[in-house]
Amino acid sequence: MIKQATSEAVGTAFLLATVVGSGIMGERLAGGNVAIALLANTIATGAGLVALIWTFGPISGAHFNPLVTIADAWVGGRPWRDVPIYIVAQTLGALLGVAIAHGMFGEPVFAASQHVRSGSAQLLSEFVATFGLLSVIWGVSRRNPQFTPLAVGAYITAAYWFTSSTSFANPAVTLARSLTNTFSGIRPLDVPGFIIAQCAGALTATALFKFLAPAPPIKAALPLVKVVTVDEEIA
Repeated sequence: MIKQATSEAVGTAFLLATVVGSGIMGERLAGGNVAIALLANTIATGAGLVALIWTFGPISGAHFNPLVTIADAWVGGRPWRDVPIYIVAQTLGALLGVAIAHGMFGEPVFAASQHVRSGSAQLLSEFVATFGLLSVIWGVSRRNPQFTPLAVGAYITAAYWFTSSTSFANPAVTLARSLTNTFSGIRPLDVPGFIIAQCAGALTATALFKFLAPAPPIKAALPLVKVVTVDEEIA
């Protein structure tokens, strides 16, 4: 569990460093062109996410997202006792990632964002973005698990552009991004609404895929082992 928690913390830290750092770099180099800045932010995040899932997936599952961890426990993929440890590791890692990104670009360690992301359109976007993310994870991992990193990275890249919120889809990421007053930030006041919408999206997607593509019982994945008694061993 120590290794898994460390994996989640480091992976989430790299994810946030990628999101925030590429946002700062894109904004500085785009010369005021927001579309170019967003494109740079999108490409870096999607590519980085694929690499991070491949890197940390064999150790912890590369959740980097409290909702993925909770959903995984709900469908029996992980013991519930692991969930609080994962969430704490992910949240601390996300905060560390923001601090590292700020340090690399000479920004204050933390600064409350003033980037307003409010309104029904933004909340609907977060519901859709998170619903889609969990749908991709469940749909791909249960049929073609080797393609999950690419599928998740591709989906996030697309969701940056087809949602008005630019697809946060992650409570730990949302909380951490409230502490960066840069391109990728979100005003702290808007964080609760985003997280509620994200939870609703994740819950709906997980319930849907329990119906569409139910996971096999956990015991079915274990090898059948014949229990040999002492008497049988002697015989």
